[in-house]
Amino acid sequence: MSIWEVDKLQLFIMFVIPGFISIKTYELLYPSQIRDSSKQVIDAITYSCVNYALLYWLIISLEGQTGTDSFKIVHPNLYILFYIFVLLIFPVILAFIWKWLRESEKFKNNIHHPTEKPWDYFFSQNKCYWVKVILNDGNIVAGYFGLNSFASSAPAEEQIYLEQTWKLRDDGSFERAINNTAGVIILTSEISHIEFRNV
Repeated sequence: MSIWEVDKLQLFIMFVIPGFISIKTYELLYPSQIRDSSKQVIDAITYSCVNYALLYWLIISLEGQTGTDSFKIVHPNLYILFYIFVLLIFPVILAFIWKWLRESEKFKNNIHHPTEKPWDYFFSQNKCYWVKVILNDGNIVAGYFGLNSFASSAPAEEQIYLEQTWKLRDDGSFERAINNTAGVIILTSEISHIEFRNV
């Protein structure tokens, strides 16, 4: 018994591929821990079934037509494009709809936020800040987190790149950018905590 037999391949494409597309799209929107694809098959089948349930009325109306004036015979190219939409495009739309629902106020009041870590939530806002990174040994690295800066996101280990490093005054205020620097990368293992100040 081989998956490459035509009937089994059709079942695989119909009930696994749309779900995997939804899962992978959602993981791009909300990165999380990498899971083994073989363990996601049940989820993929479930999401595929949701995909078909939402489009059921449209699929039935097309497939219910018979005879020489059916949509499949009259518009063969549109018929193929429709199933490309069902199998490949609507699962992506479904992931964006789920993202929108999870970020809505009503959902956020009743279920936990989809972003797993404060680090990812904070840096996903794409704002600029003055930053003080307090290291484990008590030293402070000050800098500017701007449009050319970067913070890693899950599932990667947290790291932050500040595009400018700054010299601090004795009172802790920002004095000036350090000359001839291209910024600094700081690993989480070195960080005690981080202070942010609005620009």
